[in-house]
Amino acid sequence: MNVEIVVLAAGKGSRMKSKLPKVLHRLAGKALAEHVVDTVEGLGKIHLVVGHGANQVEDHFSERAVSFVTQTEQLGTGHAVAQAMPNVDPESIVLICYGDVPGVRRETYEGLIAIAEHGDVGLLTIRIKDPTGYGRIIRDERGNVVGIVEQKEATIEELSIDEVNTGLMAVKAKYLNEWLPKLSAANSKGEYYLTDIISMASNNGVKVTAMMGRDEKEVAGINNKEQLAVMERAWQLREARRLMQAGATVIDPARIDVRGTLKIGQDVFLDANILFEGLVVLGDDVQIAPGCVIRNSVIGNGVIIKPNTVIDGATIGDDVSVGPFARIRPGTVLAPDAQVGNFVEVKNATIGQASKVNHLSYIGDAEVGRKVNVGAGSITCNYDGVKKHTTHIGDEAFIGSNSTLIAPINVGDNAFVGAGSTLSKNVPAQDLTIARAEAKTITGWQSPLVKAQKAEASES
Repeated sequence: MNVEIVVLAAGKGSRMKSKLPKVLHRLAGKALAEHVVDTVEGLGKIHLVVGHGANQVEDHFSERAVSFVTQTEQLGTGHAVAQAMPNVDPESIVLICYGDVPGVRRETYEGLIAIAEHGDVGLLTIRIKDPTGYGRIIRDERGNVVGIVEQKEATIEELSIDEVNTGLMAVKAKYLNEWLPKLSAANSKGEYYLTDIISMASNNGVKVTAMMGRDEKEVAGINNKEQLAVMERAWQLREARRLMQAGATVIDPARIDVRGTLKIGQDVFLDANILFEGLVVLGDDVQIAPGCVIRNSVIGNGVIIKPNTVIDGATIGDDVSVGPFARIRPGTVLAPDAQVGNFVEVKNATIGQASKVNHLSYIGDAEVGRKVNVGAGSITCNYDGVKKHTTHIGDEAFIGSNSTLIAPINVGDNAFVGAGSTLSKNVPAQDLTIARAEAKTITGWQSPLVKAQKAEASES
C-alpha cells in the first residue's frame, strides 16, 4: 500500500512575533518545515498544507517534490487535513505530520506507517512530567486507546493523565474520508480537532495502536523563539553525539554547530566554537582549531585549519595548512601540501602543490603552479571595474613581498619577481624582473606641520 504524507504548515505562529511564517524560521540552518520534508522524503508523495504566508512557504519549497494545498481559513487540524484529502489516493496510507515539529526521526514515522499497514490507526504518544497544554490519551480498562481529550475540554481527573498526544499519526485514507466530514467544531476553540477521529476509530471497531515516543525533544513543537533556541541546542548536542560516535574528538559538544550536513573521516579533531554550514566533508586526521567557519567545502586528509579561518565553497587537498585568520572563498582549490597563512584571502583560484601564500596577501582569479612562494603583502589585481581577469603563475616562481600583479598577466616558470614590484606585462621564465620607482631624497624638506609650527612661532 502506497503512502502519502500530509505536512501541516498553515499556522501563523503569532507567538513568534515575526513577519516570517512560523514554519520558515530556521533551526540548524534550515527552515523548520524543511527538516520535516527532508525526513519524510522518499516515504511517499508529500502534500504541504499552507495558509498564513502561503506565497513565502511555496517559494521556499518551489524546487522540492511537494504539492501545495491551501487552507484559506485556519479552522483546526482536522480541517487542515481535510483540505488535502481530495488530492490523496483513497487506497493509500496517510502519514500526518507537522511543519513546526522538526525533530522527529525517520524511523518514528516508519513505525507509524507499519502500524497503519496492519489496519490499525498508528498514533504517537509520549509520557511527560508536565502535560499542560497537551491532549490527554484516554484508555479503557483494558488499556486500549479510545480517545483524546484536549486540555480545555478535560476533566480534573483527565488532566492528571501524563500520556499525551503528539499529533503524529498514520491512518488509512479510506478512514479519513469517512471520519473527517463528521468532525464537529462544537468545542471551546470552535475548531475541527483531528484528535476526534480517535474516538471515531474506537467506536467503529478500528484499533488505535499507540507507539510510545522515546524522547520528549523529538516530538517538541516550536511555538516561540525561546522554544526555538532550546531546540537548537538540543539539535546541536545530538549532532555532536553523532560525530563523537563516528570517532571524532569534539572538545566541547556545547560549542559546535552543524547547520547542514557534516561528513567525517577517522580521527577528526574539532576544537571549540566551530560552525559548519551546508554540505561539508572532512577527510581523515583533519584538525580544526577554534573559531573557524566552514561552508560547502571538501577538506582532504591531514589538513590543519588554524584559528579563526573561514572556508567557503572550496576544495582543500591533503596535508594542507590554512590560517590563522585566512579567508578561502568560493571556487578555490588548494592542492596537496599547499600553505595559506595568516590574513590571506584566496578567491576562485588554484594554489598548486607545495606552494605557499603565507602572509597578508590576496590571490583572486589566479592559477598558481607548484612550489611557488608568494611573499607577504602581494596581491593579484583581478578586477578592472568591469571584468575579472586571470593571473597565471608558473611552477617554482618566486613573488617578492609587496608585489602587485595586474591581470591579465603570466609569470613564467622559475621566474623571480623582486619585492615591491608593480607589473602589468608578462614576466619571462627563469629571469629576475623588478619594477620599482627610483628612490629620491629631497634634502631640507619640511612637513606642513613643521611649517605651520614655525609660522606660528614667528607670529608670536
